[in-house]
Parts: sequence; C-alpha cells; structure tokens
Amino acid sequence: YYIGIVGKYGAQVQSVLKKAEALDIQAICPLHGPVLSENLEYYVKLYDTWSAYRPQKSGVCLCYASVYGHTEEAVLLLKKTLEAQGVETVCHDLNRGDWSDAVSDAFCYDRLVLASITYNGELFPSMKSFLAALTERGYRRRTVALMENGSWAPVANKLMAAAIEKWKDITLVQNHVTVRSAVNENVCEQVKLLANGLLFVCLK
Repeated sequence: YYIGIVGKYGAQVQSVLKKAEALDIQAICPLHGPVLSENLEYYVKLYDTWSAYRPQKSGVCLCYASVYGHTEEAVLLLKKTLEAQGVETVCHDLNRGDWSDAVSDAFCYDRLVLASITYNGELFPSMKSFLAALTERGYRRRTVALMENGSWAPVANKLMAAAIEKWKDITLVQNHVTVRSAVNENVCEQVKLLANGLLFVCLK
C-alpha cells in the first residue's frame, strides 16, 4: 500500500524532493516505516518514482478473482505465454492472497491484467474491492488488460472497464478475453492475442 500512498500525494512529494536537492540529507525519518540513514540516494529515487507514478519494473502483474478455478486456469495460461516470451510476471489470487502485495505489485509493474468472474451480474467482491483500493490511491500511467468468466451473461470486462475510466493515463489493451465457464481452444486463442497485445504495448 505504501507505494500507492506516496503516489496519492505525488505533487507534494515532488515539491519536497525539489526543495531537498540542495540539502545535505543525513537521514530520512518517515512517519510510517524505518529511519533511513544509508544509501539515501537510492531511497530518494524511489520516492521520486513513486510520487510520479512511474513503474519500477517492466513486466505484468496479474490479479484475479476465481471461484471454481477456470478463471485462474486462463490467467496461468496467459502467465505461461508471457513468460515464454521473456516477460517477467507476478500473479495474485485476490480471494486468498495478501492484498498489500497485490496493490504494491500493481504499482510496481508497468502492465496490469485484471481477471474476474461475473457474480450475480456484478464483479466478484474481491475484484470490486481491489479496484476501489487502486482508485483510492490514484492508480495511473499503466497499461491494463481485461479477462472475464461467465456462463450465461458475462459482464465483468464491461464493469472493470467502467471502473478504470476513473484512472488517468491508462492504456487499455483492446484484446480482451472471455471465458464461458471453462477454458477451451477458443479461449487459448484469445489468450495468445491478449499476450501479443501486452507485448506490443511494451515494445512501443
């Protein structure tokens, strides 16, 4: 969460960093976290990166809300496809994992994949809450791709797209993935197209 909090107050942090350039800083004493007294240039650069919403790493953070395992299967297939192309990836199960890690990695990497089932005509609660957490922290300047799962009337992609309209400077990958219950040959082809879309964005 710390990265997002620093980013949320980015303008103020950038102003402080600019004023601090002329100072002989001996220690950084944040309100939250350890007192830093060594390798200060490294930490100042991190503050600068976070406050400007720049990603720290080139790679893809995949965050998903899966119930019966089919959405997770599609996400892991995308992960495998990307890694075969040399792309660094990290995966987060929003139903079972640590949200602080998921939020941090979403800010850390330059690309984010969101995958959710359609649940009673809505997003699954864990995905809805995760999107709210990113919105609260001013998530921006990233590339985002969408994956959904639904047996009859999947609307997760539509709802996730609506949620991220509040984010600034977002590139939305046009190739979405729709799983109709289980992963099949058609889904595999969609995943390949999505992977290509994520690679293309990286290469631009």
